[in-house]
Amino acid sequence: MLAAFDFRILAHVDATLNAIAFLLICAGLVAIKRGNVALHKVLMLSAVGVSAAFLACYLTYHFNAEAVKFTKEGWIRPVYFALLISHIVLAVVQVPLILRTVWLGLKDRRAQHKKWAKVTTPIWLYVSITGVVVYVMLYQM
Repeated sequence: MLAAFDFRILAHVDATLNAIAFLLICAGLVAIKRGNVALHKVLMLSAVGVSAAFLACYLTYHFNAEAVKFTKEGWIRPVYFALLISHIVLAVVQVPLILRTVWLGLKDRRAQHKKWAKVTTPIWLYVSITGVVVYVMLYQM
């Protein structure tokens, strides 16, 4: 008989995917700063793919596993919730920004792509890294 799948493992997968997305975005920034447009494109599209995989895992996890509550007290509690709330709000905001920025890049509308990327990139980086931080605070502390 097969054991039931433990959806809680997806929380760990989500943190890993967020960390990978963060690294891919950083590498994509380095590539474009060095003028390597082809590598930038591969890295950023990979970051989009990893972020999409994150979203699928995140939704699967939250539809199938009980929520884990943050139980720490003291100064860490408001820090955690400030990070969590800003992470969630910006995660929602980033989706249309990423889609628009990628579309402009794929259409080779570089001036507009660059303008949108200046807004999208810091939000995407923040959401990716705070996803890892929230995970560590919730599951590893």
